[in-house]
Amino acid sequence: MKFYDRETENIALGNIEKASALVAQMTVITGRRRIGKTALIKQAFTRIPFVYFFVVRKSEALLCQELADIVRDSTGEDLGEFSSFSRLFRALMNLSKRLNFTLVFDEFQNLHYVNESLFSEIQNIWDSSKEGSHINLVLCGSVYSMMTKIFDDAHEPLFGRATHRINLKPFRTETLKEILADHNPDYSPDDLLTLYMLTGGVAKYVELLIDDGAFTKDAMIDTVLSFGSFFITEGYEMLREEFGKEYSNYFSVLQAIAEGNTDRSKIKNFTGIEPGGYLDKLEKNYSLIARQRPFLQSEGTRDVRYYIIDNFLTFWFRFIHKYRSALEINNMDYVKTKVQEDYNTFSGFILERYFRQQYAETGRYNIVSNYWKRETDEIDLIAVDDNDKYMVIAECKRQAKRISLELLRQKARDIISKRRRYKVDFRTLSLEDM
Repeated sequence: MKFYDRETENIALGNIEKASALVAQMTVITGRRRIGKTALIKQAFTRIPFVYFFVVRKSEALLCQELADIVRDSTGEDLGEFSSFSRLFRALMNLSKRLNFTLVFDEFQNLHYVNESLFSEIQNIWDSSKEGSHINLVLCGSVYSMMTKIFDDAHEPLFGRATHRINLKPFRTETLKEILADHNPDYSPDDLLTLYMLTGGVAKYVELLIDDGAFTKDAMIDTVLSFGSFFITEGYEMLREEFGKEYSNYFSVLQAIAEGNTDRSKIKNFTGIEPGGYLDKLEKNYSLIARQRPFLQSEGTRDVRYYIIDNFLTFWFRFIHKYRSALEINNMDYVKTKVQEDYNTFSGFILERYFRQQYAETGRYNIVSNYWKRETDEIDLIAVDDNDKYMVIAECKRQAKRISLELLRQKARDIISKRRRYKVDFRTLSLEDM
């Protein structure tokens, strides 16, 4: 698959690379696994010598040997032999006094498992050597909790050292349309919705489907739920490292949310455990879930719902983790049947998410939210432009004929009464509007 999107990130990284010729740069790039961080880095840095090093958990001496070899091959500079990573890093900083080059440490957080003191040593060397350095240092990682602790915790040595921070997001909805149109010009709305539902715009997932020739709804579902599929184990591999030994309770909470139990009491009834601590950590430490409150409700309201931010993980917990017993005996057809039976309901929920994301991506609105007063009195999308005093209130359903604008206006009366000076546009949003 060709390289798509990332124009903003490419420009920013290009500017950082240019700036490193004058002043040392330390850029931290984060983003969930498979989001495309490595591909972006290799695409963006092309003007100066480029040293790319993937940090694996091995002995410090072996790590140094591998890095020194890569530096020699990439820059032509033989720095000698090292068994101490900190000494090798100091040699690289000294090299940068006379050579402008990019040094990328991918999965940087793994250095913790090599030698717990390395972050302190890197900080000391950076602080003492960056003056007069021309290094473009890029520290990249996908274990959110560890990368956040390393760079955001005021008690950690590398806190405040980064000159730039980039958190790479999934592809935008327009990019998904472009990709699908390139490979299936006659794609249907359900094809697009399924691509969004299964990948959420995560670059690697999109690439795997495209490379497999899965351009339609049924072909995508077949690929994800095929024998030996990469997607079946992906959730475990992505999250076990984050959660450690307590992963089973976190998985139970996430499955509860994926199945529509979105408030604390329902999650507790579903899981049989008190979810408060897990919900707080899933939101604040791992950034896997978010809290929703009804539009116009204050931050302190107790009327809160939780949702899984990531589309793929929502699908994975709803169908793959839930029916893992069938998958373990290779009964893929059983799980495909469950997906097809629940497809209209589940994809309807994903459709609401699609339109909220699409409206947020326009750049016009400062608030994109939804609203509920009772479970039967809900509004799927509210987009607010406070500058122009303009508001869109919309109902999202797979079929437009199932939407009543009159009922929508009735449900919006409380909102309208609190925004009397706003021009309001009531809309129906369906598959055909994607």
